[in-house]
Amino acid sequence: MAGRDVLIIVFEGVQSLDVTGPLEVFAGAGAYRITTASPGGTPVRTSSGLALLPDLDLSTASRPDTVVVPGGEGTRSNDPAVVDWLRQHASRARRVASVCSGAFLLAEAGLLAGRRATTHWRVCDSLARRYPDVEVDPEPIFVRDGPIATSAGVTAGIDLALALVEEDLGREIASEIARHLVMFLRRPGNQAQFSAQLSAQLAVRPGLREVQQWIADNPHADLSVPALAERASLSPRQFARAFAGEVGQTPGRYVDNVRLEAARRLLHDGDDGLERIAARCGYGTAETMRRAFVRALGVAPGEYRRRF
Repeated sequence: MAGRDVLIIVFEGVQSLDVTGPLEVFAGAGAYRITTASPGGTPVRTSSGLALLPDLDLSTASRPDTVVVPGGEGTRSNDPAVVDWLRQHASRARRVASVCSGAFLLAEAGLLAGRRATTHWRVCDSLARRYPDVEVDPEPIFVRDGPIATSAGVTAGIDLALALVEEDLGREIASEIARHLVMFLRRPGNQAQFSAQLSAQLAVRPGLREVQQWIADNPHADLSVPALAERASLSPRQFARAFAGEVGQTPGRYVDNVRLEAARRLLHDGDDGLERIAARCGYGTAETMRRAFVRALGVAPGEYRRRF
């Protein structure tokens, strides 16, 4: 696998983490030649003001194995030099990946026509309206459709790069890179852009924040309103009202989302049977977990594992 060429395209207004996140992943593998290129080979300034000095002029870039197209404010103008290069040369690469709004550049170049794709949740609707021939899925953190991969906002580019490394070099190396980067969780592509914790608000009062963390750490525990209220030193009625007001979800809905997310992770990353996963995530039985999956995702856990 040594000597694989990765080309990361940079341009004025690029998002710096969209560039450096995937770059650090590929560099950590020690099996890739990484090159950055800009139109004209000129230095570019990122959306946060960081100056980047690319390795070469994009027009002189040789045939890479993997092309990475970051996003950022600069994608609003759909730089013609970048789009033209993608139209002419991207098909020669084994795979092309975009991060965040880099999907707009791929779509403008015609690379997403008839394909499923994602991008940052804030601009999914815009991508779908502007390019109606693209099947835009706002849910996952990254999507792979043939040789084209697209990812959600910023840090999701790291998850996508890890998946590409795993495809090339195996799960162990990808996991080691994730550990080196001190990533809390190496997320599968089907992971929602919003985790249960991100889709909810963080409670204002410390006691409720501690309960939120307890739920995440102990999905198997008794997470009924009376039990959680006792942990927060509130009456059940006070707790339910305060939790819903500060978190934006009822305690029951929040617990359901946390348990579903935990089960999805275990189905993707582990080998435990359905009964064991159901117990670890607080469902009690595999049938209860099955009903929760069908209700929320429209698919049973066994089928979910086969797909992802």
